Amino acid sequence: MEIGIKNGSPDKQRGACVVVGIFESRKPSAAAASLDQAANGYLADILRRGDMDGKPGSTLLLHKVPGIKTERVLLVGLGKERDLREKPWRDATRAAMKALSDAGIADAVFCLADLPVKKRDLTWRVEQSVLIAADVFYRFERMKSKPDESARPLRKLTVLVSARASVAEAETGAARGRAIAAGVGLAKDLGNLPGNVCTPSYLADQARALAKECGLGIEVLDRADIEKLGMGSFLSVAKGSDEPPRFLILSHKGGDRKQKPVVLVGKGITFDSGGISLKPAAEMDEMKYDMCGAASVLGALRAIAELKLPLNVTGLIPTCENLPSGRANKPGDVVTSMSGQTIEILNTDAEGRLILCDALTYAEKLDPACVVDIATLTGACVIALGHVATGLLANDDGLARELLDAGDAAADRCWQLPLWDDYQELLKSNFADMANIGGRAGGTITAACFLSKFAGKYHWAHLDIAGTAWKSGKDKGGTGRPVPLLVHFLTERAKKS
Repeated sequence: MEIGIKNGSPDKQRGACVVVGIFESRKPSAAAASLDQAANGYLADILRRGDMDGKPGSTLLLHKVPGIKTERVLLVGLGKERDLREKPWRDATRAAMKALSDAGIADAVFCLADLPVKKRDLTWRVEQSVLIAADVFYRFERMKSKPDESARPLRKLTVLVSARASVAEAETGAARGRAIAAGVGLAKDLGNLPGNVCTPSYLADQARALAKECGLGIEVLDRADIEKLGMGSFLSVAKGSDEPPRFLILSHKGGDRKQKPVVLVGKGITFDSGGISLKPAAEMDEMKYDMCGAASVLGALRAIAELKLPLNVTGLIPTCENLPSGRANKPGDVVTSMSGQTIEILNTDAEGRLILCDALTYAEKLDPACVVDIATLTGACVIALGHVATGLLANDDGLARELLDAGDAAADRCWQLPLWDDYQELLKSNFADMANIGGRAGGTITAACFLSKFAGKYHWAHLDIAGTAWKSGKDKGGTGRPVPLLVHFLTERAKKS
């Protein structure tokens, strides 16, 4: 999709459609009023008749409006003018993009980004316009024998701003929106691929292709390399599958050579059956999404490479399958991690933490500025926070605040849970240094407590994306979260470096 920024009046624009807003009082926005004046009150007559009442998310597509140069005018309900905050504005923007998609409109002039939204500047509004458009028009058809010919993409979106001085600000938002959208798209594509295609080896190949395209450094470690590092915990998960494990190390070197890197660690379980502690059959197909943490790291690296962020960032991705076999981990097994700490495996379905802990130990070698791991780790996080917020736990309040602020700025929010020592008691084992689970109570917290035992030598945060990385039901698919959060976090880090 081509994204353009333009300064001008809505009634002077040409093309297939112009999109303007109507408030719930049937009051036209400034852009809609401009169209109405050019159309000699045509829109006002429609509003008086009640064909459009301005309720949030309502739409009305008009054809051949007199005095207007575009072929169509799309009216979008904004709700109450005094309540135009982030959510109703984003809902209206999504409704507009959905209406454009349903009508098969190829190019549109979009005027909603010019509306004042409380606590959100123009850069943010343009960025969100681009991201919402990319999300609505995203299609994953790679595994189908024939593409959906009824789906007609939006080829060009022109964001119209009324003030000439605002063009530069809008361009900044568009550039960041394009970069994040590319990263989100990559993460979605990888997450949506089935487990028989997106294997650890395939993920490694995609990482190599990304590195070549974006100028990233890359190392791909195989089983022998992983064994030499002493990653016994990671390898214990991988041994149940015939697919060989991989440990991916990617680097974006945008900062000074002496600058410590921000390290992102992504869980890359390309399919999770639960192992010997087998998951229920229902919805097990969704376990192909258990590598969405890895996908989000690759998506974030793609975005920051496009933005040319002046920051050093390293991505670490341990990737394997978790399957039952005669070689697989058994409940009661004890394994030795790269750190030398021993782990009693009480549940083989708590495998994500077993591969992440060795990656977190490896991160020490990089002398990091901070480390953030991203993982579809616990069903408990879905119960706690639903599908709205990502779970956040951290050993440093400053880093946690950075991530909370980044999530708010990106409209990709997270929520902090406690990481108190009281919860560590639940991980005690009679036979090893620790158990890999702490029971049902506080499952998201005890999972993070487990990881914290391997992240004690640097500032570290954990993002549990089990509830936010994908959607179930009729809209089943990857969401690309938390790529927007990560890009905003890294952007702010770059400003301070």
